[in-house]
Amino acid sequence: MMRAEPAARLLILLTVGIMAGAAAFTHVHDLTVAHGQPDWIGWANAVAVELMAIYLGLEIRARRRAGRPVGMVGVLLVAFALLSLAAQVAEAEPSVWGWIVAAVPSLAFLALVKVVLSSAPAVPPAPEPDQPQADWYDEPQPVEPVPPAPVMPPASAAVLPPLGVVQPTRPQVVGIIR
Repeated sequence: MMRAEPAARLLILLTVGIMAGAAAFTHVHDLTVAHGQPDWIGWANAVAVELMAIYLGLEIRARRRAGRPVGMVGVLLVAFALLSLAAQVAEAEPSVWGWIVAAVPSLAFLALVKVVLSSAPAVPPAPEPDQPQADWYDEPQPVEPVPPAPVMPPASAAVLPPLGVVQPTRPQVVGIIR
């Protein structure tokens, strides 16, 4: 029974998305053609407006997963959704109910995008690799700091110059053997 719920959710998501997309495509196309553009440009505008909104929604999700900023992409998503909404309202009967009914596909699409993008992934955070996993009942043990060992140069380095170094200011020193 638990497997039916995700399948039903996906089916509803696809149905609403396809129907809202079909209505939005048609309204953008019809508005473009009604304002003097050829039929193919009407479809090109519809594809550009509607698919950009879908792509931008997916881009926001990918950026959130990667921890990257989504501000500009979110602004673009709202802009393309508003273009779609404006085309739908412009094609409606000039009445309040006409505008509300025409706006339903864009509003449904925006609601679906918001729901899908706001759902949190079901993957628990991975433990940090450097930290050992402790049981919940383990008490932390105090750790005493270890003082750093003093760094001492080797005895020969303190007395003799490094190998291969000639000291032109001390010509009287001859015959130092290492």
